[in-house]
This record gives sequence, structure tokens and C-alpha cells, in this order.
Amino acid sequence: MKFKSLKGTRDVLPGESHRWQYVEQAIRSVMHRFNYREIRTPVFEETALFARGIGELTDIVGKEMYTFTDRSETSVTLKPEMTASVIRSYIQNNLGEQLPLVKVYYLSPMFRQERPQAGRLRQFHQFGAEAIGGQAAAIDAECLALAMEVYRTLGVTNMSLKINSVGCEQCRPAYRELLQGFLSNVREKLSAESQKRFDANPLRILDSKDEGDKSLTARAPLMKDHLCKECADHFVELQSTLLAQKIPFEIDGRIVRGLDYYTKTAFEIVSTDLGSQDALAGGGRYDLLVEQLGGKPTPSVGFAAGIERLLMVMDQAKLFSGNEPHPFLFLAAADDDGRAWASKASMELRRAGIATELDLLGRSLKSQLKEADRQKADYVLVVGAAELAKNAATLKQMATGDHRTIGLSDLAAEINKLSS
Repeated sequence: MKFKSLKGTRDVLPGESHRWQYVEQAIRSVMHRFNYREIRTPVFEETALFARGIGELTDIVGKEMYTFTDRSETSVTLKPEMTASVIRSYIQNNLGEQLPLVKVYYLSPMFRQERPQAGRLRQFHQFGAEAIGGQAAAIDAECLALAMEVYRTLGVTNMSLKINSVGCEQCRPAYRELLQGFLSNVREKLSAESQKRFDANPLRILDSKDEGDKSLTARAPLMKDHLCKECADHFVELQSTLLAQKIPFEIDGRIVRGLDYYTKTAFEIVSTDLGSQDALAGGGRYDLLVEQLGGKPTPSVGFAAGIERLLMVMDQAKLFSGNEPHPFLFLAAADDDGRAWASKASMELRRAGIATELDLLGRSLKSQLKEADRQKADYVLVVGAAELAKNAATLKQMATGDHRTIGLSDLAAEINKLSS
């Protein structure tokens, strides 16, 4: 029986894994510049954590979670998102008692049983950040700036930042009634999905991708025009801070986010390179979540971003050229004496920090040289009994074809001069 990967999952093969590593290293570098530290949580949690934190009426909880009962009869779920797990860890480990503002980031696989499509898999990967413990709009601005800086660092330019305010528990109920009043006039014409959301989560109707829904709600009242004073002031302060930091943005009153725990700031980073599914990253403020999960009332803000989608945009912009790993030096053996020497010398060179390859398949010298070329080695050193007798060999630079004689006594030092 020949096994295949499950639907909605894919292998990251050796020929592309360097792209993931390149992106992950850049993300970590930017996070550390902003003084965010990495957090890693288990790949599965109690199901109740996500039902309570994300909201039982959301699509994620209602349709998409990978949930099962383990041998102890506990209902567990593979992580569909990271924020609830981070907040669970924040509460459980008393992180708020160690720092007044806890700033963490993550890179992690997530799992949602949705219809696979470009940039959207059932096992997918996200990076993100959370700032837990502060309510100032300056913290929101830093979070948005952090997300934008990751993309800027990686060379992504075809993107835009959209921001909105989704209000709070004080002003949102009245707006919800106002919105439902407007939608009641067109309810029967809405898509089936939006009709389901009318009672449970009417704000999500504004986020519908259905063209009919978009047309029917074009004149719908927006939350940003019905904010309480606290939310309105917060939104103005956010805009002022972004302008002062020279971070371009546009206000989009239809951004509502898909999870129940958001308050005040909501944002998306979008790219036209992704087609209709244009979101690169999204997030916002969630001042209610810590308390909902059993902690003390704690204002927080964060974002999550898809790594697969980032890779797609970078591929289209050809931002990966020239960074595939390859051996700096290929040791080609001319005979058995050369093979014995190469086996020993390769370890010495590798311990000296030099990426070194040698033939392990007993191939002819001609085949070895072809292999060195295929692997894009920078240099090739051919060694056999004759070279060992002279304690010197000819080093060939593959890109130019230039040759030079190099001594074998202190080979690592000589090669390191070339790579410095």
C-alpha cells in the first residue's frame, strides 16, 4: 500500500525548506528588535479553552476544529489558533506578575478542517505576537508596526494596512441593534451563511466575501461611526501614533475580525498578490479574553499571520533568489587514498565552520565533478595519492573556472580566508 499525505496537508521538501528557514529567521530577528520573546505552547489543548475563548458560535469552533476524546476521556483539540493558548499559559504561569507588559511571539502549526485552497491548508503555519497588560493605543500601534516591519524586512512591498475600531462591551450592543435593524430589511436576500449570522454574530455579515452580501450591505451603518468616547479617543490616538511613525494606513469600517474576543482596534494587512483571499495578517485588541479564560481583567492586543501566504507573496515577487544552501567546498577524490583523506578532512573542515561535501557513493572523478556542479559548490578540491605526496592540491573556483594551488597542511585556515 502506498501512503499519501492527508487532504489539506503537504510536505515541506528539502528543496524548499531553506525558504521557510529564511523567513523564520527574519521573523525572529524583527521580533527581538521589538523586544518580543518567543513562547511555545502544546499543539493541543482542552476543547473548552477554544470554545470559551474563540466563541462557540464562530465558524472555527462550529465547523473547523480537529477535536477528539483521548484515553482519559478528555476532549482535546488541535490548536486552530494561538491566542487562546497564549492567554491560557499567561494565566497558568503567572506571567503578569513577572512583567507589567508581557510581549511574546510565536511560530507554530495550526489545524482547521476547512476546504483546502491556495494559501489555506488544514495544517497551516502562523507567526504572531501578543502584548498583554496595557491598554494604551501606543501598544496597538507598536503591534501593527511590528507586523508591517516583518514584511518590510523580507522585501514585501505590495501590501497595505487597514484599520478599524469594533467598539467595546459598552457601545457595541447598541450598534448591534442598529445593524440588525438595517439588515432586517434585506435579510431574506442575504446569503445562507449571512442569514445564519443575523442573530448570532451580525457584525460578521459586513465581512462577507459574497458579492450579493457586499451590495446589500453597502450602506449599512458602521461601528466606527457609533463608538463611545473611550473607543473613539483610542482610535484617534492609534491613528496619530501611526502617522507619527510614518506607517501608512487606511480606515476600513468593514473589518470586524472573525473571533468574538476582539474589542476596539481591528486590523488587516492585505496584498493584491493573493487574489480574493487577500489577507496576509490580521489582529487587534482583545481586552476581555484574559478574564473570560479565568484571569484578572487584562487589556491585550496581538496579531496572527499566515506563513504559507507570506511564502506565496515572496515567490511571486521573486524574493528568494540566491539564498538556497549549498556546499562551499566539494572534496573530490581521485583514488582510494584521496577518499580516505577526504573522509578525515571533511570533518576537520566542518568543525571549522566550512560547509563541506564529499562523495559517499564511490563514484568516478568525472561523476564527482558533475555532482559538485549540480550542488552549486563554490569550490572543488581534487585530491589523490599524487596530491597527498606533494601535500598540495589544485583548488577550482566553480563560478569563474580559476585555479590555484593550495597547501593541505592547514587547509581549514586557507579555505576560511576565501570565505571571509
